[in-house]
Amino acid sequence: MKRYILPLGGFAVLLVFLGVGLRLKPQEIPSPLIGKPAPEFTLTQVEDVRNVFHSRDMRGKVWILNVWASWCGPCRAEHPALLELSRLAVAPVVGLNYNDLRGDSQRWLKEFGNPYQVAAFDGDGTTGIEFGVYGVPETFVIDKQGLIRLKLTGPVTSEQVRDKLVPLVRELNHG
Repeated sequence: MKRYILPLGGFAVLLVFLGVGLRLKPQEIPSPLIGKPAPEFTLTQVEDVRNVFHSRDMRGKVWILNVWASWCGPCRAEHPALLELSRLAVAPVVGLNYNDLRGDSQRWLKEFGNPYQVAAFDGDGTTGIEFGVYGVPETFVIDKQGLIRLKLTGPVTSEQVRDKLVPLVRELNHG
């Protein structure tokens, strides 16, 4: 009987860890950048290499940075929610086209619609890495002082737009 206690105890511990893990939400992975300044960047725009976007130009505004790629299946799934967010016009939505080809990105935006005020081209992924991106899509809310206030991992949903993004942006704009 005693020889069964140790394996049963180990199995019980594994069940506890499994139960805790199943309750976690991968979209809400805490980021070490929350509350810290967003990395500044200067990139050409997806639509035209002659147009440049400077993130410092967003200082004084609450804005949303959505990291996406044309090769990303979940990016396609979140796209209707981003179009909805863009229509609400609660904050500028900036796209960071991550580790992609410019022509593919341009075609993607033409085919599915462009929810971005600006779509910055991060072809080699360097800027995404500075933001700690390890998969697309990821979405950040950045406040008027340039601090990252929220990071969502995975596709943004209409519910997240309604329940998280819009209320937080409104709070940051009035606070």
